[in-house]
Amino acid sequence: MLARQERPGPRSIATSVPPDRRLVQAGKRSSMHERDRLVGHRDVFSREMRQVRTDVVRMGELVSSAIDASVGALSRMDSQAATAVVAQDGRINLAQTELSSLIITTIATQSPVAGDLRFLISLSHVSYELERIGDHAAGVARHTLRLLGSSRDGRLAGNTGLDRLGELASNVLHGVLLALIDMDVEAARRVAAQDDEIDRLYHAYFGRTLERMREEPGWVDVGAHLLFAAKDLERIGDRVTNIAEEVVFLSTGVVEDLNP
Repeated sequence: MLARQERPGPRSIATSVPPDRRLVQAGKRSSMHERDRLVGHRDVFSREMRQVRTDVVRMGELVSSAIDASVGALSRMDSQAATAVVAQDGRINLAQTELSSLIITTIATQSPVAGDLRFLISLSHVSYELERIGDHAAGVARHTLRLLGSSRDGRLAGNTGLDRLGELASNVLHGVLLALIDMDVEAARRVAAQDDEIDRLYHAYFGRTLERMREEPGWVDVGAHLLFAAKDLERIGDRVTNIAEEVVFLSTGVVEDLNP
């Protein structure tokens, strides 16, 4: 009787078939290509993130200049300066449009997560608030031009009663832009707290102006333009508070109401 022969067991593919060097080399090239692609992706993303930050700062500088110029034009009753502010509003609008487009493109193509996504969304909100502040600056300038038409004798020059309100509106905008650049939460909170003083000045001014309009019917047109200009300045404080809240959110991830 023949002895039963042992059948050889299956051999491991890894040991029975020698690796194809061409496949190994192709795999290495693919891995290197993937690493290069990821590095290139990160470089593009980093560059776009820096560009967003730079563009927000530049837009802030444009808006800050507009506020300073409009407050100065109102104080001096300077038609040339007021006209320049109105003309510059288009540059601010364009800057906001381009910034929004860059942020949308970055989110769509780079798929940011966590902190990077929060950064982009917050700066999108900041750019919107800056654009609206630019509108308020242009509003002050437009009412300055109308005041010049209403007050033919020029007695309003340097005597609108809005100097302090305008100065404070300009100061809080400068302050919140510095807080944004430095990511300084406490500075942002201090700036937002000043909105209460802006509100107090506005309401006091509104009451005085309304009383004069009742007493002097011939002054109604002038008073109306002054109240509209004052409202634009008061709204700047509200917009600045919104930006301050974005600074807090950017730094902490917490949504905080800074002017309840």
